[in-house]
Amino acid sequence: MKRILPLLILALATASFRPADEPKKSLVPAANVKNLKGEIVNTSAFANDGKPVLVSFWATWCKPCIQELSAWNNVYEDWKKETGVKIIAVSIDDARNASKVAPFINGKRWDFEVYLDENGEFKRAMNVNAVPHSFLIDKDGKIVWMHNSYAPGDEDKLFEVIKQVAAGQPVTH
Repeated sequence: MKRILPLLILALATASFRPADEPKKSLVPAANVKNLKGEIVNTSAFANDGKPVLVSFWATWCKPCIQELSAWNNVYEDWKKETGVKIIAVSIDDARNASKVAPFINGKRWDFEVYLDENGEFKRAMNVNAVPHSFLIDKDGKIVWMHNSYAPGDEDKLFEVIKQVAAGQPVTH
């Protein structure tokens, strides 16, 4: 009996394992974040009239995050024209650094919605452990793709996924 219990626990843990690149096709959890004006916004309001929404968790101190969002900003207009995608950047900078976010964004001239998750409520709800971490949400508000880290050229692969989601097709990696 002593041998069976550890094996049973191991079997249950293994059965519930899900690779990091396989998103739970679940709805975006509701959490409170702030816009750059300091107003509270509930993440359940993140929508885009039936078009894809790309949510990226980032921080001002994260170089790969800055590279990723800058790359996205360079192609964002084309992405919007072709797919209607909306990019939402969620800063995980804490309350001490939150005042740096708006000037940082303005300096970069990023053209997407930016929110502050100072207390980490949304980050925890989305199970984000490291940044950059991005989620693609379909027309039904379901998370259909996620990715963490960044390498130059990732935006090209991402755009292919965005086009699939915009066309209502299942996501293939």
